Amino acid sequence: MEDKDKLHGLSPLLFWDVDTTNFDIDKSAEWLIPRVLEYGKMSDWHYIKHYYGMDKITTVCKSVRSLDPVALSFISCLSGEEKENFRSYRIAQVYPTLWNS
Repeated sequence: MEDKDKLHGLSPLLFWDVDTTNFDIDKSAEWLIPRVLEYGKMSDWHYIKHYYGMDKITTVCKSVRSLDPVALSFISCLSGEEKENFRSYRIAQVYPTLWNS
């Protein structure tokens, strides 16, 4: 299956700033997974869950520097991992925003 065919399962709105002609879904997992969690539809979530698997998604999300709090709660709940195990959660605790104090 070509990379262009792999992208047909995902919403075009996820790629508003990306040239999809040269996009490699396997090499871009660290970019694509958080993008789907934060901006994707439920059908996009089901697609990446089937394509990457829950272990890969959890591993990527644990290493991401920033992740929306709703997306973090979603992946924490589905993976069974505590929020404290995610890098984005730890960084948010160290550098809280002024308007959330």
